[in-house]
Amino acid sequence: MADDISSPSSPSLKSRLVDIRRQIHARPELAFQEHLTSDLVAETLASAGIEVHRGLAGTGVVGTLKNGDGPSIGLRADMDALPITEADDPGYKSTHDGVMHACGHDGHTAMLLGAAFSLAESKDFEGTVHFIFQPAEENEGGGRQMVEDGLFRLFSCDAIFALHNWPGLAAGRIAVQPGPMMASYDTFELNISGKGGHAAMPEDTVDPMPISAELILALQTLVSRKVSPHEAAVVSVTSIHGGDAFNIIPEAISLRGCVRTYNQSVRDQLRDEIHRLTAQITAAHGGKAVVDYHTRYPSTINTPEEAGFAAQTAAELVGDTHVDTAFRPSMASEDFAVMLEHVPGAYIWLGNGETSAPLHNPHYDFNDDVLMTGVGLLSALARNFCKNMVSAS
Repeated sequence: MADDISSPSSPSLKSRLVDIRRQIHARPELAFQEHLTSDLVAETLASAGIEVHRGLAGTGVVGTLKNGDGPSIGLRADMDALPITEADDPGYKSTHDGVMHACGHDGHTAMLLGAAFSLAESKDFEGTVHFIFQPAEENEGGGRQMVEDGLFRLFSCDAIFALHNWPGLAAGRIAVQPGPMMASYDTFELNISGKGGHAAMPEDTVDPMPISAELILALQTLVSRKVSPHEAAVVSVTSIHGGDAFNIIPEAISLRGCVRTYNQSVRDQLRDEIHRLTAQITAAHGGKAVVDYHTRYPSTINTPEEAGFAAQTAAELVGDTHVDTAFRPSMASEDFAVMLEHVPGAYIWLGNGETSAPLHNPHYDFNDDVLMTGVGLLSALARNFCKNMVSAS
């Protein structure tokens, strides 16, 4: 008897997903450039008899599987890669110079395709499942663009869930909790201008270098002096550009950095403090400054009911002792947060292994051994959600 490719334990399904995952890994694409990946996703969904919609946020793909009347659930995966040169050669190394899947989006895409195969074959649910493949998660706001392009107007969802691999967490272990999972993410660029001149005659200049030095120290002590120790927040200056010669005081210097927190009021406070400090420190030296501040991703906040449902579903799949429901959230950020501002849901971590290289690292690789756990969880979320909603009605 042939293997049932829809079963989360099927060797045939795992083999197919490993092949898909490694194809995607070998052909990584940056934000809004996921053309090859988008084509592969769309063709694979269509081969399973799933209705395919393309074009949201440019390269986004949504597959819709309807089986009778009932609730509607969204399952989301991200598709883009990072501008990193892959350090190792696992046998399916990136063939695109300077680009690699260093965050596991190749695995996320494969797992969601696996859930689509499983649900399309079994159709053991009543309702609608939207398989949402999002471009440009890495820093470019593809999730927001999909929402603005009409994601939830075109594909109504009663709840939405996303799964992200997590290095350092034991392979196959699952973590989900109500409230914060990931921090907000804002960026700033401070353009400091003074009066350039000869390095031997600083009295004739307005030197932007000490202005920048004072600003860096002031900004990176903001959290310790202006934010309650009961709140989590990070302000990091990550880039400084200015000057070209040993003997010339530059006319201008630019500083760049980011701000992260879980609390919206702290987020607003830090934004205002950056504007205030920049203006006052620059003015004290006789210089000028322009602050370019961008609010990017909100905090990723799981709604209590959906987080509890996800934890229960995970426990049924892997056992209570392999599910974490109270842990320290991450200060990294995720634009699935934008979708959670519009639809209740939960963001879930799936362990990639305790010895896995960290995310955004040139030695990172997704752990194929956890593919089927992810497929099983995503499939079970859809089945159980539809069953529970139908029962409740």
